Amino acid sequence: MSTSPTPDLTGKVVLITGTRRGIGAAAAGHLAALGADIVALNRSVADRSTPGMALECDVSDLDAVARAMDRVARSKGRVDVLINNAGTIEPIARIIDSDPADWSHAIATNLTGAYAVARLALPLLLKAGGGTIINISSGAATSALEGWSHYCASKAGLRALTACMDVELRGRGIRVIGLSPGTVATDMQTAIRASAINAVSRLSPSVHLSPDWVAKAIAFLCTAEADPYLGTDFSLKTEEGRRLSGLPPLGPSA
Repeated sequence: MSTSPTPDLTGKVVLITGTRRGIGAAAAGHLAALGADIVALNRSVADRSTPGMALECDVSDLDAVARAMDRVARSKGRVDVLINNAGTIEPIARIIDSDPADWSHAIATNLTGAYAVARLALPLLLKAGGGTIINISSGAATSALEGWSHYCASKAGLRALTACMDVELRGRGIRVIGLSPGTVATDMQTAIRASAINAVSRLSPSVHLSPDWVAKAIAFLCTAEADPYLGTDFSLKTEEGRRLSGLPPLGPSA
């Protein structure tokens, strides 16, 4: 396994959405260990175990995002890294069976929420002299998967948003990059398996990445070595992506 560059995040304010479990929790713990001052936005702050400052915020509620970001501005005065991680895949349903309100809520969480948090974090990133925005994407951004129209559409939109943000912000010192981790061993996989609706639901749990490995990839994306991938989705489903992030090579069944 190669060793990826490790950022020194001492004193850096790192804002992460969706840290109660999975990728967000792993990222918060790993980046805090690298010195980051973590600010977590979650729908609920009850029973939290992640480090740093926790704010209650449903990213699908634009007013809630505005209130939370106002508190970040008053408490921290800056943001150095934003990780747009909050997302949902439920309820999984074929289009004919889907509920329009549920479908719209997924878009509001996965796409509009990421935009809103980034939009309101931008003045704080610029105040810090620049920084990094990492949008947690998915292979679903470029795939058509039965029962996942809401998720595929939202992640495709997020991929385009990442590219647009890079075009507009790279010249102002803000690095924007997406991370497509592949399937990860999180609670989301429970819902996917239960749906039994497409090939992803039938994957062996042994092929899913640990959230801790994804956290290491997020740390790598905070370094200048990831700059060639700005404006794109950096994938952990490739040998190159895993090598650069310091992760084990792909197994024969991946």
